[in-house]
Amino acid sequence: MRLGVLDIGSNTVHLLVADVRPGGRPQATTSQRTVLRLMRYLEPDGSISETGVRALVDAVAQARAVAQAENVAELLATATSAVREATNGADVIARIEAALGQELQVLGGESEARFTFLAVRRWFGWSAGQILLFDIGGGSLEVASGADELPDVAASVPLGAGRTTVEFLPNDPPGGDAVEVLRGHARTLLAPVAEIVGAQPRPNHVVGSSKAIRSLAKLAGYPVPGWSGSERMLLPRGALGSWIPRLARIPASARQELPGITADRTFQIVAAAVVLHTAMTALDVDELEVSPWALREGVLLRYIESLSWQEPA
Repeated sequence: MRLGVLDIGSNTVHLLVADVRPGGRPQATTSQRTVLRLMRYLEPDGSISETGVRALVDAVAQARAVAQAENVAELLATATSAVREATNGADVIARIEAALGQELQVLGGESEARFTFLAVRRWFGWSAGQILLFDIGGGSLEVASGADELPDVAASVPLGAGRTTVEFLPNDPPGGDAVEVLRGHARTLLAPVAEIVGAQPRPNHVVGSSKAIRSLAKLAGYPVPGWSGSERMLLPRGALGSWIPRLARIPASARQELPGITADRTFQIVAAAVVLHTAMTALDVDELEVSPWALREGVLLRYIESLSWQEPA
């Protein structure tokens, strides 16, 4: 069976197509991304501008066309914080649903964290024990902790890379003073999360699962041997912290020349680094491991479980 997951996030509209079977690992066949950076289109009243809505609807229509061309049997469409929190969100959702020809599932922050945690748990397996998860999107940062498939603690805070870039680092380059203001803001918002998560058992694995974290790991981390000859990426807090002053001093146009920093991440990577470093500090994390699976895979896995598979005749 071929399924599609359409993730309408704050930074991108991302379609993942995968072939699935009972008891098997999902096999991705197609991945299509349209970079939007919706935070650029936010009006002072918190609404998404008409230009932004049209760009969003166009991207959704393109993804639907790809899904149809790929013979997707079921398209699972979700939207996260940018659409969820916009003051004209109801109108935006209606227009997305018209472009899709189906209903859209709008996820709350904790639901995002739970779906992502499920994907990470499946990737690492039960033997990974207690997992602490960080996931940085365009609009929010999700943190989750637990030893089962669903986390015991899940929290979402408005510290996404796009949101914090617009609010705290609008200049290019932003400079050290702006970085310190953002760091203080992040520290304040993370304090109650750190208190709740700190009451959980010490994690056996600390994991980061977003594109921003993968980019930062390629910049400041290092590979180690994984299963079956594969590589795992680890990101030390100290190395990440040492890169932040340098990232804040160079313009966005020069950042894409750095390892792991793609053109669509150049503006937001400084904020992502500051938020992640502050979160790792608040939760006393020295190093994290990068997961290739995240929200889209979690949505896919949960849907597969909900199906009533029948034994072949």
